[in-house]
Amino acid sequence: MKQYKEIYEIVKARLSEHRFYHSECVANRCVELATIYKVDKEAARLVGIVHDMAKEMTNEEKIKYCQENLLKIDAIEKVHVGLLHGKIAAHMAKKEFGFSEDLCSAIEYHTTAKENMSQLDKIMYVADMTSADRKFPEKDYIVKLGNKDLDECVKYILKIGINQRIQQDKKIHLNSIRALNFFMG
Repeated sequence: MKQYKEIYEIVKARLSEHRFYHSECVANRCVELATIYKVDKEAARLVGIVHDMAKEMTNEEKIKYCQENLLKIDAIEKVHVGLLHGKIAAHMAKKEFGFSEDLCSAIEYHTTAKENMSQLDKIMYVADMTSADRKFPEKDYIVKLGNKDLDECVKYILKIGINQRIQQDKKIHLNSIRALNFFMG
């Protein structure tokens, strides 16, 4: 697997300054959460810096990448192509950097979540919502909750996201519904 410094530079070259700053903030938050929950800090830092590597691809580029690399696109992703950025970034990380399946899972599901998430999956999911660059009314509460109870934090973020999608009359990815059901027991 490539070293962090090399991966950092590759990701930096692919993203706008704004998006890369977000990735740095997420990587830092991943390390904070990994420290709290005794998860490999280097693994957390790696997924944090790479998670949005495909975010700024156009929708056409995302579809083309998936087709060329035989990545399945589900019905929701066909409508909301932006969701593919996690799947594509995970694929790129495995192919280009030699990331393990565990690391790739955290990257792939950082937007939708999934049922039966690993600690690293949860850390990545929470870090993306609670990074230093994020600004929204409930952020302080979610940061504190994430520092105290990772499972409850994932569940809370899922509820917020699902409720927003309902209010916006938008489809909800089945991974998010399954994840919320999993965390609700």
